[in-house]
Amino acid sequence: MKKIILMLIAVAMLTACDGNKFHVDGTIEGATDTTTLVLEQSSNGEWFIIDSIDVDKNGKFSVSAPAPEVPNIYQLRLGGQSICFPIDSLDHLTINAKLPNFASDYTISGSEHAEQVMKIDKEAMQFAGNKGTAAQMQAWKDQLAKQIVADPSGIVAYYTINKYIDGKPLFDPLNDNDLRIIGAVANSFNSFRPDDPRTDYLVNLLLDGQRRRRAQSAPTDTVYADVTSLIDIKLQDYDGKEYSLSKVAADNRVVLLDFTAYTTDISPQLNKLLHDIYQSYHNRGLAIYQVSLDQDNVAWRQAAQNLPWITVFDPMSINSKNVGAYNVNGIPTTFIIKGGEIVERVEDASRLKAAVAKYM
Repeated sequence: MKKIILMLIAVAMLTACDGNKFHVDGTIEGATDTTTLVLEQSSNGEWFIIDSIDVDKNGKFSVSAPAPEVPNIYQLRLGGQSICFPIDSLDHLTINAKLPNFASDYTISGSEHAEQVMKIDKEAMQFAGNKGTAAQMQAWKDQLAKQIVADPSGIVAYYTINKYIDGKPLFDPLNDNDLRIIGAVANSFNSFRPDDPRTDYLVNLLLDGQRRRRAQSAPTDTVYADVTSLIDIKLQDYDGKEYSLSKVAADNRVVLLDFTAYTTDISPQLNKLLHDIYQSYHNRGLAIYQVSLDQDNVAWRQAAQNLPWITVFDPMSINSKNVGAYNVNGIPTTFIIKGGEIVERVEDASRLKAAVAKYM
């Protein structure tokens, strides 16, 4: 019940309540007045029925529905076949299709984004059923990746990274290159669409992919224990000055090593907490060495120059050797270093201030 309620809330957030509507009409060649279409709306992969539409004797149909507050994915379904398309506010789309191949023999007009989604879906059909070579598939994905990076916070980018072919994700979170593309979309939504109902889903998709990817690539005999010996990190701050973690640890009584990403929604709250801790203990020998795993250093630079502690940027992001060395499975992850050794690992930020106090 809880899951259903949460999904319905997400759908409600994606739908406007001011009476504005979008429209979809067209013709289904070969359909009759006994043919019924179903209009459905997506909520991060779950489909919900919006309306059912009876086709007239000439195969024509028309439907209107409340316009979404943010762009969203819809589908027109006939039996087990579906045509997907994005809707951005007051769009008016025309879909013309033919039976019996409703889901493949169709055209969409009226929206550039809808036409892009149609093109992606039709190209995907060329690889369904294990058709096409691995090289052809990769060449197509490289082309899609360029389109995604050109507009990573767009509805087409969201649709593309969630596309499946033969039950497998087109962009696989367990593939390093694919995970970078997923990360670009997740970080862009988090930066530019923080209130979008899809943003949390995308961030969680990225973080889960990172965790699974590291677990998959680890040796089978590896036992993940908390790191106790300090592993040096040498990275540059926003002025290009290199900081060595081992040198910082030698010069200060206690060091907080914090792995974070400034484009995540938890970053402002985390940095406020770190600022409070820094103000309380800096004069007693506390230093903070904060490693940014952002894929784009612009957000990091904007935030880093206003922070009083050491902030460095790791250009390898989630694929960095530092992430693997410290077994960072999520953001934020913070280590307390004293006497040149790691004395505690803290993943629950609410515990951090009390944990630091024990070593000061």
